Amino acid sequence: MLTLVTGTTGQVGRRFVPRLLAQRQPDEQVRVLVRDAARGERFAQLGAQVAVGDMRDEETLGKALAGVDAVVNVAASFRGVPDEEAWAVNRDAAVALGRAAQAMGVERFVQVSTNNVYGLGRGRPLTEEDESRPGGSMWGAYPESKAEAERELLALKDLDVRIGRLPFVYGEGDPHLADSLHWAARWAPHQRLQMAHHADVAQGLMRLLYAPGIAGRIYNIADDAPVTTIELYQLNGVEVPAGLHELTDPDPWLGIVSTQRIRRELGFRPIYPSVWTARDAGAL
Repeated sequence: MLTLVTGTTGQVGRRFVPRLLAQRQPDEQVRVLVRDAARGERFAQLGAQVAVGDMRDEETLGKALAGVDAVVNVAASFRGVPDEEAWAVNRDAAVALGRAAQAMGVERFVQVSTNNVYGLGRGRPLTEEDESRPGGSMWGAYPESKAEAERELLALKDLDVRIGRLPFVYGEGDPHLADSLHWAARWAPHQRLQMAHHADVAQGLMRLLYAPGIAGRIYNIADDAPVTTIELYQLNGVEVPAGLHELTDPDPWLGIVSTQRIRRELGFRPIYPSVWTARDAGAL
């Protein structure tokens, strides 16, 4: 089995690939797609094949997919980029990769998505059967382009597509946790954020990659304990701003997901059930 992984230099990809390489069997290989050969050296030292090029280039896709059995598309473009860039990477490039994989006989395609595709809350934990409802404070080009990519990829015939929807991802030196305070300043003190540690994201994606018989299935990947705005300040060792208590939460279920499906069908259990568990383990 030869697995191609894209988006390997991002926060998720750079932590996922070493774990995928570490648990591979003797007859399994991993190929990473990078735009700069120098950035692929650390993966090559761990035993990965390295393909160089831009996934938006048709010729690059042909070379990167040669002999590949499975794809894990981690590539994403979100915060701080123009909307055109988000659409180009998150939808157009993802769908082009899926079509190229389909044409070359790739057996499995894992699309990494986001729980932001749900949009508005439903007054309960969001499930994989819930349709996207545009709106809410987190809506924009990123979740909209990811939602479109999901729809187009799942519509491809003869390609076994599996989708993993990620929440707020943190851990192992990822600056994401500190960055959360940029948004938390506008949140009510009791507003909650669904999270997952990088170790659990990797666990979830590998379960999607290797599980048989789940073509067309979507899975939420998350831990068991969303955290409040107050806790985000505490985790970062920052004093809670005066006046935060005056803010209200218009949607207490925004972005809160159910993990019942991945637990029941794929046996997923978080290594770090909460960010506090990860903190106590020194894994932040």
